[in-house]
Amino acid sequence: MEKLSPELRSLRARAAANSSWARTWDRAARTQPARAAMLRRFEQQVDPDGVLDPAERARRAEYARKAHMQLLALRSAQVRRERRRGSSA
Repeated sequence: MEKLSPELRSLRARAAANSSWARTWDRAARTQPARAAMLRRFEQQVDPDGVLDPAERARRAEYARKAHMQLLALRSAQVRRERRRGSSA
């Protein structure tokens, strides 16, 4: 098998992913297992011993999810700012 460069591997993988999504009828159903796993991760994070009331655990898990997404957005903004500085220097 031919050894591909990282760039070609990335292009091939993106093409395969786009082809797969083009054949997907129910996007929500396809991504549901990942969303459920992510929610379980946040529930485990906020209630590792499983002692909270389920409603309270869900509420805290939602806040943990929001905080995680906000941190991702912050990091993304920082990287974009650094890239702008690098390209203008």
